[in-house]
Amino acid sequence: MNNSKNLGKYIKKKRIEAKWSLNKFAIEVEMESSTLSRNENGKSAISVETINKIAKFYNQTPAEFLADFEKDNKIR
Repeated sequence: MNNSKNLGKYIKKKRIEAKWSLNKFAIEVEMESSTLSRNENGKSAISVETINKIAKFYNQTPAEFLADFEKDNKIR
């Protein structure tokens, strides 16, 4: 599995752990819910802009968010 798919799974995992629905989370990060769904399910590449928006939502820099993703990805 490539990193884009794994990153999408990580985004979905964090969203579900925080108890956000796909639609409400998409509104919060100013994305179309269909785009977020495709990202989470590995159907489309995740843009830098999307990573920035999601990291900001979690009060992280993009680098911090990606570092947490890498740590989570190594655990599996």
